[in-house]
Amino acid sequence: MKNSVKSLDPSLIEGLASQLRGKLIKPTDAEYNDTRKVYNAMIDKKPGLFAMCVDVADVMASINFGRNNDLLIAVRGGGHNGGGLGLCDDGLVIDLSGIKFVLVDTSDNTVRVGGGNLWGEVDHATYPFGLAVPAGMVSTTGVGGLTLGGGIGYLTRKYGLTIDNLLEADMVLADGSYVTVNKNKNTDLFWAIRGGGGNYGVVTSFKFQAHPVKTVFGGPTLWPIEQTEEIMEWYHNFINKAPEELNGFIATMVIPGPPFPEHLHKKQFCAIVWCYSGDMEKAKEAFKPILAKNPIFEHVGEMPYPAIQSMFDGLLPNGLQWYWRADFFNELGTELRKQHLKFGSNNPSLLSQMHMYPISGAASRVGVEETPWAYRDAKYAGVICGVDPDPKNANKITKWCKEYWEALHPYAAGGAYSNFMMDNEGQERIKASYKHNYNRLAKIKAIYDPNNVFRVNQNIKPSN
Repeated sequence: MKNSVKSLDPSLIEGLASQLRGKLIKPTDAEYNDTRKVYNAMIDKKPGLFAMCVDVADVMASINFGRNNDLLIAVRGGGHNGGGLGLCDDGLVIDLSGIKFVLVDTSDNTVRVGGGNLWGEVDHATYPFGLAVPAGMVSTTGVGGLTLGGGIGYLTRKYGLTIDNLLEADMVLADGSYVTVNKNKNTDLFWAIRGGGGNYGVVTSFKFQAHPVKTVFGGPTLWPIEQTEEIMEWYHNFINKAPEELNGFIATMVIPGPPFPEHLHKKQFCAIVWCYSGDMEKAKEAFKPILAKNPIFEHVGEMPYPAIQSMFDGLLPNGLQWYWRADFFNELGTELRKQHLKFGSNNPSLLSQMHMYPISGAASRVGVEETPWAYRDAKYAGVICGVDPDPKNANKITKWCKEYWEALHPYAAGGAYSNFMMDNEGQERIKASYKHNYNRLAKIKAIYDPNNVFRVNQNIKPSN
């Protein structure tokens, strides 16, 4: 058993506080309850301490303190993880939100980013230079969590996953040592962190390859939910043959309210949200077959890349109740489409939804063993999200999400994208999500974290 912070001599805690430049927050402090809030309000964990790190030295001191006192350690970047894996009960949270910087180097279009940054901050810094790092679809997502799990986004088909654009990372390991990992240094560890999650250490700095993206053409298209089967069949045939500059994820959802027109509010739809990152002079031509499907609503056009990245931030703020389930899929066959129609027609709340993100294009050309991300040959990463602001509806949205997932799972490819998994899905699900790469990950874990210090994650246990 891990120790509780409550069992420690107060002088030990004072000793840690004296080593930190950042603040050490305890349950008796006024800011404690606000500090323990994360994106998913369904998570209600009560850590014993928050080490609010502002530099690498703070991270080193915090890891050493947690390890030496046998405390459960959680690492929090943006706090966006659906399962609340940036928190732990009675243990130590190493919070990276004070380690923020974004340094753009236009000589080689690379970007150095702090372990505590959010993607919106990265987009803000890279946009004036006409650059973007492929990453996510909500700008409030943390850089660290999204990257270490893989990183699906609007630019996946053109430029690959976020991990495919990770060039280097600086890390503090379980023994408190500091290392740099890249294709030439600590290559086994560099391989492991590109999809292996937070199992191997605390990343304090990332270096990414950015790409020339400034203006994109995109936005949502909506069809009545009754057309779900037809639109999904068309989408599957279309997106996998479309130019790689064109991306779009398909969804079942309700329009909750503004900024959509009032006549759409509280109605169910099959939606596709598009992002075209190619030559703007060719954008309208690329959208002709899409608009030929006669969506009952479309709001597509040119916009800055950060605008599409933050398009849904306002609808999905911090503090909602969330329950997620996920799978990979190879096809959108007849029986699968029927289930999407059934459950998409019966959303339990205005914000609950299902998304399917394409993994074709550049992401699919990376070998299945080049990174731990084992499902390069899958066509889609699917996720079902039960979402509602009211805690009284937590059971209702969870039940719908689980039942939707159970109906789809027989048609799935196996495991799930780890960033979309909750924290209690079991070891077999984790192994299934890494497939043939799991054993190699477990061996690397045994080298760098043999005592499983970093275990509050989708945990890869060290091999014997």
